[in-house]
Amino acid sequence: MINRFSALILALSIVLASCSREESGGATQPTEGMNSEATWAKLTPEEAIDPFTHANYNDVRVTNVDLDLEVRFDEKVLVGAAEIDFERLNAEATTLVLDANDLSISKIEAHSNDAWVEAEFSLGEDDPVIGSRLEISLPDGADRIRVTYSTSPEAEGLQWLSPEQTAGKEHPFLFSQFQPMLARSMAPLQDTPAVRMTYSARIQTPPELIALMSARQDEGGGRDGDYSFKMSQPIPSYLLAIVVGDIEFKAINDHIGVYAEDYILDASAAEFADTPAMEDANAALYGPYRWGRYDMIVLPPSFPFGGMENPRLSFLTPTLIAGDKSLTNVVAHELAHSWSGNLVTNATWRDAWLNEGFTSYVENRVMEALYGEDRAIMERALDLETLKRAVAEADRPELTALKMPADLEHPDDAFSQVSYAGGMFFLKFLEERFEREVFDAFIKGYFDHFAFQSITTEDFLVYFEDNLWTNYPNAVTKAEIDAWIFEPGLPATIGNPQSDAFDRVSAQQAAWLGAGNLDGIETSAWTTHEWLHFINTLPSDLTLENFAALDDRFALSASQNAEIAYAWYMKAIPAGYEPAFEPMDAFLMRVGRGKFIYRLYQKLVDQEKRVWAETVYERARPGYHPIAQRRIDAIFSE
Repeated sequence: MINRFSALILALSIVLASCSREESGGATQPTEGMNSEATWAKLTPEEAIDPFTHANYNDVRVTNVDLDLEVRFDEKVLVGAAEIDFERLNAEATTLVLDANDLSISKIEAHSNDAWVEAEFSLGEDDPVIGSRLEISLPDGADRIRVTYSTSPEAEGLQWLSPEQTAGKEHPFLFSQFQPMLARSMAPLQDTPAVRMTYSARIQTPPELIALMSARQDEGGGRDGDYSFKMSQPIPSYLLAIVVGDIEFKAINDHIGVYAEDYILDASAAEFADTPAMEDANAALYGPYRWGRYDMIVLPPSFPFGGMENPRLSFLTPTLIAGDKSLTNVVAHELAHSWSGNLVTNATWRDAWLNEGFTSYVENRVMEALYGEDRAIMERALDLETLKRAVAEADRPELTALKMPADLEHPDDAFSQVSYAGGMFFLKFLEERFEREVFDAFIKGYFDHFAFQSITTEDFLVYFEDNLWTNYPNAVTKAEIDAWIFEPGLPATIGNPQSDAFDRVSAQQAAWLGAGNLDGIETSAWTTHEWLHFINTLPSDLTLENFAALDDRFALSASQNAEIAYAWYMKAIPAGYEPAFEPMDAFLMRVGRGKFIYRLYQKLVDQEKRVWAETVYERARPGYHPIAQRRIDAIFSE
């Protein structure tokens, strides 16, 4: 541990060490007692290659994409062209290789010698995971290509909703979800987080609809069916995003606001009213917000995630609108991605914890700053339980280390609580060992140093050694760090957050179970977190009479708080509590968030409720996102 006086000295030493590294060409002398050789080494470009892309980005790298697309709802396609700038990292390279997924390509041209000339290309067979290899021959001197194409109605990264699937029932709706590797279903790209690019877009839509993208928009046009966008900061392709629909806007302050369908707009703005304070808390800890505006859009219920951190326009699920701001940690998470993930990005999905673990840590720090330590501890305690479950349920041990295995089958496998909560607890461990003031200075320096870059876990470790551990080698050991990063399971050094609020809930629960009288349970001041602790810790042998008593008293089966309803259904299914099944049917029909529906369907199958679940899914499936359809189809195919 480091005392506060030492913390001030270390903060200064970090700055001096950084200057020393620059003056000496990057070398830092190790502190006495450490090995003279670096503990960890950066990966070579070949070692760090992303296996989930066809792109030859170490030879030729895309730098900018200009899109000109028409949105055709009647055909469920985008039609137009992508002009792509690139740089040759290898002077001998004669081809540019891009990723494509179900794109219909009619023509490719190259810009060479001040003229557009037709370029030869080949489109490979469709791989079920990574799509097709698009290889383009480059004439001498070419530095730009133009691809004329259309998307497929079945593009997995785009969801087309009929008017009947929206709240207004009058107009269709389109939204994208490209993480981790579905941008290639919208445009031919080097669709890997290792490549960062700028982009612009012209989007033409039916005149009664509004288009939005993850970029600065032309603010002079109004609702006219012709929209222009520009993203000047380089981003990875998965952060491209598009929304088209009958949506409205409400400002929260001069540079933060919320978009939504009219029915939920006011409620969303009220729920997310603390977002400016979240931005201030982030900036105070880790430096200024660097993306201009920060807006949010509440998407239709079929959106499969809690949120998506698209720059300048976070996508959010309507299940966050609880009426009491109890679920706004998701907003804090997506905003935090503006520093961790969007600003500093994992170079491959094996390193997903660099995005999600850092963001979960920053989120928790912001929630503490805004709502107090008790809430932050409750959220960490709940996260620890989900992390333990994720580790116990992992398909194989290699998926429980922060650095994902080299033979990762699909990037989706990296998006478990291991990357989110595991990464957060690792950073919390470092914070406690180095003390908060020191660690805050280190993290801020890390964001500044790697701003607008994509890095690997090994890059982080080298930076950590050079800029923090070198100065205080006794704070942690290499074995402790390696246990977190490279070894499976929960490290021995993981924290165990204890919540006084949860202890009080547990005491009331125990008293009720002992006396059988619910009058002793006082819930008027409970937050969603306390309710989740209460439900999650109900004993597995709880009687149906006790289920009924709780439901009669607190109407849990009909709860409009999605988190509480989900937790209750997960207990009701194995217990065979039948009164929960009808409202669960309605829940599965109206909620498309994968966090809830994947585990509910899996639990139903595991508990021999497959026939009932299949009946519900047959009705619900058309309203789910293609990503959710694929995940749930796999559950029923087992």
